Amino acid sequence: MQPTATVLIYSDDANTREQVRLAAGRRPASDVPEVRFIECATLPAVLKELDHGGIDVCVLDGEAAPAGGMGVCRQIKDEVFQAPPVLLLMGRPQDAWLATWSRAEAAVTLPVEPVEFAAALASLLRSRAALSA
Repeated sequence: MQPTATVLIYSDDANTREQVRLAAGRRPASDVPEVRFIECATLPAVLKELDHGGIDVCVLDGEAAPAGGMGVCRQIKDEVFQAPPVLLLMGRPQDAWLATWSRAEAAVTLPVEPVEFAAALASLLRSRAALSA
């Protein structure tokens, strides 16, 4: 397994990005690598980082404006070759069907609950590592 995993966080809200970083910590689970974060506040920044490659997981804020994370997720899945798995942050549990529509691999609700978030992120990192092996 690689020594670090790169997690892209997309949200127009700096507080949401901070919640994600704090919930994940340096390592979301003992059997996954330490994480390094790339923060993006705009869709063009997300697409630029994905073009550079090396992103292991994307965390997208479904409540971001003007481009919501659900639409960004769907765009990534349609346009980025071998797109990384996506963990979607939703405003309400009732929006789970929208997460499915967007083709996100996992979803959690806002505000970020650290144990739930770390478990979901670790699961995506494990599946990404298994695909790479």
